[in-house]
Amino acid sequence: MSILCQVDDKFVPLYRVIWAAATPHFCGEEDCTREGSYEIRLEQGESVWASAAERDRMCKQLERWQGGLGSVGEDDENW
Repeated sequence: MSILCQVDDKFVPLYRVIWAAATPHFCGEEDCTREGSYEIRLEQGESVWASAAERDRMCKQLERWQGGLGSVGEDDENW
């Protein structure tokens, strides 16, 4: 398994991911180009912006990389 996940045109190392947004970005500014995209926060205050499919793929790859969620039903309500 690769430790890289492609988000948009970037290959992101899984070990740099801090969190992924559960809801799409909305700030209400007229000139915002990120509305509807999901933020994936990286270490050192950096972010990449993903579609819902890219965000879901990142989360699944992180789960596989870290060995899964654990036993069935343990935290199912959060996913």
